[in-house]
Amino acid sequence: MQTDRDRAALLSRLSAVPITHRRRLIALAGPPASGKSTLAHDLAQDIPDSCVVPMDGFHIDNAVLQDRQLLDRKGAPETFDIAGFSHLLSRLRQEEEVLYPVFDRARDCAIAGAGLVKAQTTTVIVEGNYLLLDHDDWRVVTTTWDFSVYLSVPFPVLRDRLMQRWHLHGLSPEQARQKVDGNDLPNAVTTAEHLVAPDLILRDDPAE
Repeated sequence: MQTDRDRAALLSRLSAVPITHRRRLIALAGPPASGKSTLAHDLAQDIPDSCVVPMDGFHIDNAVLQDRQLLDRKGAPETFDIAGFSHLLSRLRQEEEVLYPVFDRARDCAIAGAGLVKAQTTTVIVEGNYLLLDHDDWRVVTTTWDFSVYLSVPFPVLRDRLMQRWHLHGLSPEQARQKVDGNDLPNAVTTAEHLVAPDLILRDDPAE
């Protein structure tokens, strides 16, 4: 389990990463429900001139996924606009203000231009499942980072968190089980078994 000392040590390491372009890009990767979003926003509060950019804004729209017979696998690597995401990362390196899409979980769709990285931002914490995925087109993303962190969480803990997440979204226990066992946990396995070695692995195990 992460402690305040762990967070302080991580913050110290990230703050020491040199800025070699307009901005330094920090990857915070991990399986669904590993705590990426919470940690990313916590870090952004403590690192000056920083912001969080979630990968989830590049979910392919449901209508397109339906046409491709991929809607039930939404959240898998092939259901993201990897070319668009990679292009955004290049822009973050070079441009002043950068707009990016944000995923609206309540409406289950991405909203174009809903996020803004300001000109004065020097650190961008990018959080997402597949930032370190050693597979096909995702490999170009893995070479982008100035520093990369992977959150490792035991699968039983992930399953409990995911079941709770879908319950809060109004799914029945059976519907949640189908989502978790049929899609979320297979995606979690993908992140763990096809992982480009990160600069740092953070382990979050409540049993420890």
